[in-house]
Amino acid sequence: MARIFARMASLGIAVTLLGAGCSSDPAEDTPDPTTVPSVAAAAPPTPVPSTDPQPESTPGKGPECVTDRCFSVTVSGDLLVHPQLWEQAAADAAATGKGPLDFEPLLAAQRPYLENSDLALCHLETPVATPDGPFSGYPQFNVPPQIVTAAKEVGYQACTTASNHTIDAGTEGLLRTLDTLDAAGLDHTGSYATEADAQRLMILPTPAARVAVIEATYGLNGLVPDQPWRVDMLDIPTMIAKAEAARAQGADVVLAALHAGDEYASVPNEQQVQAAHALADSGAVDFIYGHHTHSVLPIEKYADTWIVYGLGNGVTELSPTYDVNNEGLTVRAQFAQDDAGAWSVSDLAWVPSMIVRDPYRWCSLAPDQPAGSCTTVEREDAARERTRSVVESLGAAEEGAHQWDLAAEAPAP
Repeated sequence: MARIFARMASLGIAVTLLGAGCSSDPAEDTPDPTTVPSVAAAAPPTPVPSTDPQPESTPGKGPECVTDRCFSVTVSGDLLVHPQLWEQAAADAAATGKGPLDFEPLLAAQRPYLENSDLALCHLETPVATPDGPFSGYPQFNVPPQIVTAAKEVGYQACTTASNHTIDAGTEGLLRTLDTLDAAGLDHTGSYATEADAQRLMILPTPAARVAVIEATYGLNGLVPDQPWRVDMLDIPTMIAKAEAARAQGADVVLAALHAGDEYASVPNEQQVQAAHALADSGAVDFIYGHHTHSVLPIEKYADTWIVYGLGNGVTELSPTYDVNNEGLTVRAQFAQDDAGAWSVSDLAWVPSMIVRDPYRWCSLAPDQPAGSCTTVEREDAARERTRSVVESLGAAEEGAHQWDLAAEAPAP
């Protein structure tokens, strides 16, 4: 942790550690790092060359594949729906004719990035209500289910669901949320309808490999679920055991998502660092990413494992207090398989984004976007620089992480 603060200070980055925002219990936003058990480092298994016939070349979507077989995974920030956003969805529905609420225009600009990836994962921060409501925002959310339909429409295939707001609407709200995801055709993990479901692992197919996703949250804002298995809580030995079980069930790559951190911070807290490093040291996890802080956090390569500590917000209302609340990251990891059959990240690309209003929209701040296309050039430049300085503060650029230039990947006309 001291290394992280020292690195950021050497780059002249202001370190912000603030608590508040979407939690109803302030103590829940300052987790005790001792709750993360220490895990002895385990050497990664040595790949055994396969004697089977070599599979067909599968380059996957995204940048040029450096081997015969690649695939890519894209992850994005919290889907955090507030009243201003469902008011916007009502206005958009009046224009599109798609029911009483239409969130697709809010998310539509994400589509080109999701389409240029083999697998796209969202994070549903809150429970959803019935289509007609009643709806509620902070501090205990129960939001329109049409946000789930929109996530599917723009290209997500699965969502994580464990957060400090998972049981805001009780067990009924949790079950309703999972039913809504099922109805939309979105896979999910992190919260569960039955104990049997809690024992199952989410393993998703891509053309080249099978990808497991495990997720856990640091807390539930002081609420207690009716069953201990209802929501995955942050426990590193349990996450490692799940990762190992996923590999035993045929997963080629395992992703771990952590819902933790201090809200509006610019550095990961001790719990995040300990948890991510323990997962990387275990050798059972290939890529780690995080949600919850509502701010962009650094990207780090540790023990040959990429860690994206915080993706910020995918969608949210505009905060008049914290500019970072209005910003987010979309990150794509391309995985390549070597001759021995092992998979590793061959390319890591990130795109900064912001939420704008009048109308409310997700807007890309990628290098290939025209200046001033989201808001004023001054605000865009400030957001880009704020994001870049935080993302690269732990050496991500030196390790090869780069901004995602979608135009550069488009096929020649």
